[in-house]
Parts: sequence; structure tokens; C-alpha cells
Amino acid sequence: MTKKLALLFALSIFFVLGFSLTAQASLGDTLLKVGSTGPDVVQLQTELNSLGYNVGTADGIFGLKTKAGVIAFQNAKLLSADGIVGPITANALNSAYSLKLHTNKANAIIDTAKKYIGVPYQWGGESPSTGFDCSGFVQFVFAQNGITLPRVSAEQFKMGTSVELTKIEPGDLIFFSFAKNGTADHVGIYIGDNQFINASSSKGVTIYTIGPYWTSVEIGAKRVF
Repeated sequence: MTKKLALLFALSIFFVLGFSLTAQASLGDTLLKVGSTGPDVVQLQTELNSLGYNVGTADGIFGLKTKAGVIAFQNAKLLSADGIVGPITANALNSAYSLKLHTNKANAIIDTAKKYIGVPYQWGGESPSTGFDCSGFVQFVFAQNGITLPRVSAEQFKMGTSVELTKIEPGDLIFFSFAKNGTADHVGIYIGDNQFINASSSKGVTIYTIGPYWTSVEIGAKRVF
């Protein structure tokens, strides 16, 4: 290999690796403003568009439309509205975007679960054609949304992040111990407004309000996405 070819090869490796590292950087690692370009700007534009601040195509070019979107977001969050994305604005954007993604996923899970209201209860059941038991229903619904969970409620209770029952959000799993021994023997999906959907042995897939009885057997909640 000639020296010239070796130099060209080395430069090509440098640029490939450099772009790869840049593409993997998180929003907030670099100050972004009018004139900035690259994958960080694509991520910025993607997040702004997702949050309803229409900045057009995510083309990786920080122009006046992107600046206007940043300023609108900063105003909404009571931040310094300078149109520049530094660490504070980036953190606020990332948090809002993550929440939006979580909310979208939760809504999709709940919509899926509601499709099966009325499907009868079946011990060991894990499909709408045969019926569901509580954990089979939860496993099936989450699988339809790309999330893999164990088969039984006691194992599902070991997954994810624990959530205080006073801070439970739609899409979280809520667990109960009918035996009142701390072992999760029933599970449902919280859907908001103090309600959850589950496969009940008496009614099949149905929605319950979390009243005094359910409160008496609650043992915890988990967030698995």
C-alpha cells in the first residue's frame, strides 16, 4: 500500500469513527444554535416535532424555524428564551420527550388491553381465543406492544422499577396478594382515574375501580417500560 493510499485509508477511518461517536452523543453534549448541523440537530428537531413545536423536516440544519421552535419550548418551560440549546434546555427537552414517549406507549398498551374486554377468564389462559388468566392477559397485552414479560404474576412483580402506589401512572402494573402473604397472585394494568384493567376470575377481562377491597390487598406497582 502506498503512503498516499495509507493516508487516505487512515483519514476515512477517522471520519467514520468520528461520525459514529457524534451520532451516539446525547442531546445536551454540544451547544446548539443557528448554524449548527449534524445528528444532534436531527435529534433536537425530532424532539421538538414530537412535542408539537413544528420545525419541519428533521434535516440536521439549525435554521430560523428550529430556533423559533426552541424559543417556543423555552417560553413554555419558563426558561431563558434565547433560542440556544445548552444543558438546561437540553435536559428539559429530553425529559419532556421521554415523558411523551412513555405516554404514547402507555396509551397504546391501554388501547390494546381494552380491545379484549369481555374475553372470558381461563386458568392458564394466555390468548383471546382460549381466554386469559390475570398474568396471561398482562403478558399478552405487553407482548403486542413489544415488551416481553414473564408468564406468572409473582415473576412479573420482580420486573421493572417499583412505583409508590400514590404515584402510579397509566401503563404501570399493579399487583395484589389475595392470600395477604406478600406474594403477588394477581396483576392488572393501571389505566388512570383510579381504575385498572385485568382478567378477573369472576368477570373475565374487565375494568375495576380501586376501592377499599382492592386497596386492602394491594402490594405494589411496577413500571416496566
